[in-house]
Amino acid sequence: MAKIISIHSFRGGTGKSNTTANLAALLAVDGQRVGVIDTDIQSPGIHVLFGLKGATISHSLNDYLWGHCTIRQAAHDVTDNLGAQYADQGKLFLIPSSIQADAIVNVLREGYDVGLLTSGIRNLINELQLDVLLIDTHPGLNEETLFSIAISHALLIIMRPDQQDYEGTGVTVEVARSLDVPNMLLLVNKVPAAFDPNEIRTHVQQTFQCDVAGVLPHVDEMMTLASGGIFALRYPDHPLTQHYRELSARLSA
Repeated sequence: MAKIISIHSFRGGTGKSNTTANLAALLAVDGQRVGVIDTDIQSPGIHVLFGLKGATISHSLNDYLWGHCTIRQAAHDVTDNLGAQYADQGKLFLIPSSIQADAIVNVLREGYDVGLLTSGIRNLINELQLDVLLIDTHPGLNEETLFSIAISHALLIIMRPDQQDYEGTGVTVEVARSLDVPNMLLLVNKVPAAFDPNEIRTHVQQTFQCDVAGVLPHVDEMMTLASGGIFALRYPDHPLTQHYRELSARLSA
C-alpha cells in the first residue's frame, strides 16, 4: 500500500515546494515509484522544479477535476528530467496544477468537487503502482488542504523561525491533531546562520509539543539555483542534501 505524505505550511515562502521536490527526487533515486500532486491550484509552481513549462503542460489536475481527462492522463513522467544517471532507478510522476490564467480564475470563481480527489488519488496509486504519494498543499487551511491532511499517513509542516510562522503553525498543528493524523512532524526551514539550530529545535518542540524532523539552514546555493532544478541532485554532497536524505528516509519508513 502506498504511503501518502502531505507537505504543508500555513504561509507561503517557507520552501514547501522545494522541499517536496527534493524529497520526491531522492525517493525516486532510491528506487521507489513516487507520485507528486500539486494541489496548490491557486498558485501552482512545483512543475518548474521538475523541468516542465506551464504553457506546454497538456493535462493538469484542473483538467481532471473538471472532467476533461483521467487522473492518469494528468500524470507526467518526469523521471528523465532528473538526469540520465538516474534513468535506471525508480520512477517519478508529477500531477501539476495549471498555470494558465483562465484555469486559475475558474477555480477562484467556481471551485470544484474536492471529493473527486479521493477517487483520483486511489486510481493514481493503483494505476501507477506507487510506493509513495507526496501532496504539495496550498498554504493556509482550505477544503482541499483539510482533505489532504485527513487522508495522509504522515504530515510534514514546514515553518520558518518567524513569529508569524509560529502563530500559523500552531493553528495547523491543532487542526491536524483534531484530524488524528498518524504521524505529524515539523520542519524548520531557511534558518539564518546567526541562529543556533539546537536552540531552535528545542524551542519549537516545546512550543508545539511535536517532534521536529529537521532544522534546515538558509543556503546561498538554493537561492542562486532559483528553482532551476532539484537542489539535492545538483549538490549531492552538500550538507543540506544530507538533511533531505535523512528526512526522506524518516518519512518513508
